[in-house]
Amino acid sequence: MFKTFREDIAACMARDPAARSKLEVILAYPGFHAVVWYRLSRWFWRRRFYLLGRVISHIGRMLTGIEIHPGATIGKGFFIDHGFGTVIGETAEIGDNVTLYQDVTLGGISPSENSDVQRLQKRHPTLGNDVIVGSGAQILGPITVGDGARVGANSVALMNVPAGATVVGIPAKIARGRAKDEDTDHVRFAAYGTQADIADPMQRVIDALLDKVQGLSMQVEDLERRLTDSSKAEWDITPNYDEPAPAADGDSDGGGCTDQNN
Repeated sequence: MFKTFREDIAACMARDPAARSKLEVILAYPGFHAVVWYRLSRWFWRRRFYLLGRVISHIGRMLTGIEIHPGATIGKGFFIDHGFGTVIGETAEIGDNVTLYQDVTLGGISPSENSDVQRLQKRHPTLGNDVIVGSGAQILGPITVGDGARVGANSVALMNVPAGATVVGIPAKIARGRAKDEDTDHVRFAAYGTQADIADPMQRVIDALLDKVQGLSMQVEDLERRLTDSSKAEWDITPNYDEPAPAADGDSDGGGCTDQNN
């Protein structure tokens, strides 16, 4: 457990430029305090001291403002930055080197409906390794957020997020992939799970629709122009009497009719 604590402290130092020393993290970081309370409550929870585990978890919640159910599974290098209002449900699973910000919820979709049926069932999301979840994001239901994925601030993720993808919006949609760092297998860290130049996926859809409408409008204008030009054209329908009339069927000499009985 103490080795895990060291890794959690190292994660704070690596991902928060405001952290000046390990002692500062230990004494003044509520996110780290919440993880300590969680790991302590988790120790009792795994040994079937469920009530004691919940009580310890509740004490941690009162002191830090961060609620982590002792039934959740959390890997090493876990970091909650600021953290106030963060909620992690009972069946949530979190991989290694994951970062959460304040007001994040890893919750179920309908926890108040058929509670008896949902007991001991997977109700909360699973986060892979190196995932970043921005402040105010809601990840709901037994979905999976792949390794290296990012959930942008104030997004609501209701469906699986592919590995390495960045999702934003309500409901969350893929905005871009995520490139790996050069000469390493890890992806770049991005605070709050977003970047300043990230494109709004809905805006991209709207822009594509506007381009399509503009193209169709140009085609309609071209058809109207061609129709107008054809209606203005003069047609020469005056008969030409200088030319001989075409021969009738059965005429051999182009002249009058021939009566074989005469």
